[in-house]
Amino acid sequence: MAIDDKTRTELEAAAFRRLVDHLRSRTDVQNIDLMNLAGFCRNCLSNWLKDAADAQGVALSKDESREAVYGMPYETWKTKYQGTATPEQLEAMKKVHPHGH
Repeated sequence: MAIDDKTRTELEAAAFRRLVDHLRSRTDVQNIDLMNLAGFCRNCLSNWLKDAADAQGVALSKDESREAVYGMPYETWKTKYQGTATPEQLEAMKKVHPHGH
């Protein structure tokens, strides 16, 4: 299937928005679980958004990119939804990312 660049970009943007909406609705899924299973988390996604903005010369702060992904200020999300990582989660994180996240 051949699609033009504009259509591809629109499809990718729609998929990104759907992923963000899905992650916002799944507040039960902790970032450490995402990291351990998928190798990325909401913070990674917000960092990638900021990197893309920087590459395009668009002013977007780290806090703004996180709010775009979390749907609220990051500190608010952490207070409302972030649990304490279990020893098992932390051990798994060390195996998946031995040099840190």
